[in-house]
Amino acid sequence: MKFSSSAIDTVIPTCIIGPLKLLQGDSSELVSIPMATFETPLWHSTKRGALVSQKTDGIRVALLADAMTRSVILEANDLAGAVSGANWIKNHQRHMSDIVSSSSRFAKLEALHVEIVGRMIYLRLSMATGNASGHNMVTKAADLIIDYVVSHHSGLKYVSISGNICTDKKASSVNGILGRGKCVSAEIFVPRNVCASILKATPEQIVELNLKKNLVGSILSGGVRSANAHYANVVLAIFLATGQDAANIVEASQGVTFAEVNTDGMLYFSVNLPNIIVGTVGNGKNLDFARKNLESMGCFSDAPLSSQRLATLVAATVLCAELSLMAAQTNRGELVRAHEKLERNS
Repeated sequence: MKFSSSAIDTVIPTCIIGPLKLLQGDSSELVSIPMATFETPLWHSTKRGALVSQKTDGIRVALLADAMTRSVILEANDLAGAVSGANWIKNHQRHMSDIVSSSSRFAKLEALHVEIVGRMIYLRLSMATGNASGHNMVTKAADLIIDYVVSHHSGLKYVSISGNICTDKKASSVNGILGRGKCVSAEIFVPRNVCASILKATPEQIVELNLKKNLVGSILSGGVRSANAHYANVVLAIFLATGQDAANIVEASQGVTFAEVNTDGMLYFSVNLPNIIVGTVGNGKNLDFARKNLESMGCFSDAPLSSQRLATLVAATVLCAELSLMAAQTNRGELVRAHEKLERNS
């Protein structure tokens, strides 16, 4: 089947936000962030959070894990066969690591997780994928592992290349627990006077709202390992600006916002995103606009760990927008007035 390109280009308004101040060891770096969105106030709100970072020591980020996942389903004749097959798989993990490494010079098997349901085996594979987001890389490697298993273990047969515990583009608890993509945390210490002058709120107000809105409210809503105000807004805006798979915002927007007042009376504010799925090479990243935006952030395709840098910048930007929105919502009417002013008059 052949597809022709559309005569009408799809254009999403894009604005360069910041710069935000990124803290790295004892030094800091100013980085501007491209964000593509139809929600005009998002630019202004994120910019305010970036201004806060400039008035502090900066935003410190930490990459906690990095591995893309794919799960497969295999089937035995009965439960005993499934248990035996699962044990056989675990005992041959070294061979599977070799298979993964042979599938790509960037792929490396990081972990193997097995679940049994009746006579079915759900095998969740976590792999390092270099600067690629890794969707196709892990699928190719998983397919080779299936071939190896069914050809060497006569009691197991193929069911599916995807068993839904990857979990790809669906909200789940397993991703928050075991991770999918890049797990990043970001934090900032905001002096009381900066809260007052820029955010128009006290540290205590932001902490209290985070408790009542993000934590208690998310419990009441049944949120899946998430307690945040609007991670998805920022994640999608950066995804669209840098040629990422936009559907991955489903799992990438999971995460927890934490806030407290420290002993010096400063606001401590942090975000944790366990499933940031980004790449600096691969499909979409070769488009002119995506390449330009990636390079403007220092995320060059041939630079080591550039996809990890991109993930940390996503988290830092999420922090800026999350902090600004939380502050806005402590003030009655501010959110409505901002949207009316910035969207109706745009």
